Amino acid sequence: MAQRSKDTQRSKNTQPGKGRRFIFWAALSGVISGAVFLATAELFALIFARSASPILAVGGFVIDIVPQPFKEFAIATFGEYDKIALLVGLGLAVVIASAIAGILQLLRPPLGVIALVVAGALSTAAIVTRAGVTPLAFLPPVLGTIAGAILIVLLIRRLKTWKASAVPVAMTDRKGEGLAVTDRETVGQDAEQPPKAMERRQFFILAGIASASAVVVGIASRAVSMTVASVATIRDALKLPAPKSTVTVPKGAELDIPGLSTLFTPNKDFYRVDTALTVPTIDPSTWRLVIDGMVDQRVEMSFQDILDMGLDEYAITLTCVSNEVGGDLVGNAKWLGVPLRDVLKKAGVKSGADMVLSKSVDGYTASTPLSSLTDDNIDAILAVGMNGEPLPLEHGFPVRMVVPGLYGYVSATKWLTELKVTTFDKDEAYWTPRGYSAEAPIKFASRVDTPKVGQAVDAGRIPIAGVAWAQTVGIERVEVRIDEGEWMPATLSAPINENTWVQWFMEWDATPGTHYVAVRAINKNGDMQIEERAPIAPNGSSGWQRSLIRVA
Repeated sequence: MAQRSKDTQRSKNTQPGKGRRFIFWAALSGVISGAVFLATAELFALIFARSASPILAVGGFVIDIVPQPFKEFAIATFGEYDKIALLVGLGLAVVIASAIAGILQLLRPPLGVIALVVAGALSTAAIVTRAGVTPLAFLPPVLGTIAGAILIVLLIRRLKTWKASAVPVAMTDRKGEGLAVTDRETVGQDAEQPPKAMERRQFFILAGIASASAVVVGIASRAVSMTVASVATIRDALKLPAPKSTVTVPKGAELDIPGLSTLFTPNKDFYRVDTALTVPTIDPSTWRLVIDGMVDQRVEMSFQDILDMGLDEYAITLTCVSNEVGGDLVGNAKWLGVPLRDVLKKAGVKSGADMVLSKSVDGYTASTPLSSLTDDNIDAILAVGMNGEPLPLEHGFPVRMVVPGLYGYVSATKWLTELKVTTFDKDEAYWTPRGYSAEAPIKFASRVDTPKVGQAVDAGRIPIAGVAWAQTVGIERVEVRIDEGEWMPATLSAPINENTWVQWFMEWDATPGTHYVAVRAINKNGDMQIEERAPIAPNGSSGWQRSLIRVA
């Protein structure tokens, strides 16, 4: 009798650990079911609609709805890796939510299935509300939801059977007297396979097959979906015609100073800020640009039509509205393209129009003042080339807009597909309802590139150098101040034109200690760079850059 009490107590003491173990396997079952959901959706997205990826659609939805301060925080924190950070965050959210669904299905069925169905409904809604959605785009998330729901039911059913077979039971002798408590697998020693081991094996076999299938199918489907058109190969093989005119770079346009930004920013280093979670892949042979709205006639142009107009080379500096004072979201490049004013002439702009709403293939829109696109003195272009090669995929291949003097969010639409001639009263662009101005001329600015903040320099004669820009006007001079001393003129490089930045430098006899270095620019109209600090929203930051420099 005492022995039986001890065995019973020992059994009770082992149950909490076993319970936690099955909670873990339930959570894993949920994660596997979530993976199957996504993998199945990716597979059918490849068949029915390549844009119908749940994770990408939800990511795009998050980008659209997240408040402006969070967007700026993401850009400032992660820079060009903000999309990767978002995908990682979504992945973690999917894992956690799926694990919770598995636990719910074990403890409170069918709440786990309901959770998966809700996730499927949300992803379906995110997909069918995206721009350019196809009629069958709803199928991938629906079929993925069905696959995930079936799997979570099967896995949890096997898990419950395994759990039940592992529950201790009391054995009795033939006289009905109780014996030691033992696991069910010890009952029926003559059986070929202990029930507990059999149920456990069935669970792991199903979980293993489902996991492997999800990994293989999901990764393969996404990889194939991203390379179906072999757009990267097409771009690499594309030979753009020689331009009718090229940019003349004057002697002295580039200074040879270590740490100073190069005159032309290499494509691989050029900043990228956009709303596309994945880079759109567009075959130039199927690309079309539609010009409509307040025009005399609707015009549709192919990529070859653009090339047949004859290309010219332009040197233009681009600036993102998210660029902080002293930031690096600015770059200078040579662009190959055609004047936008000539493209608009083909359609004939009606009187009363004052804005062109440009649209990207992913649904992004920008509002550009019509005057900036039709002015003979402004080189607003449709660009097809960047720094001597076709546009990189991430910078708008095959065609994008480049407009001097305006922040990118109102002018530099990538993966361009439509130009709608309209008015600011009738239409608004992507960023306008999100706290940004509909019109956004660039605030001219200057930046210190070297010495870099946080890196000590040796005492002695060293250069202070950087860049300054004032698109469409040009930089007249740059001035530098050390601590609270007098403003001193810097030496400028020879400007290429009024649409590009200039480099500047000043020799400084650095003395040991900590010093503040301030810089400001004056444009060719005689205007001084704005001293007062202003935030990024609603129309760009402002302020003189003041850098703390430590001299060893």
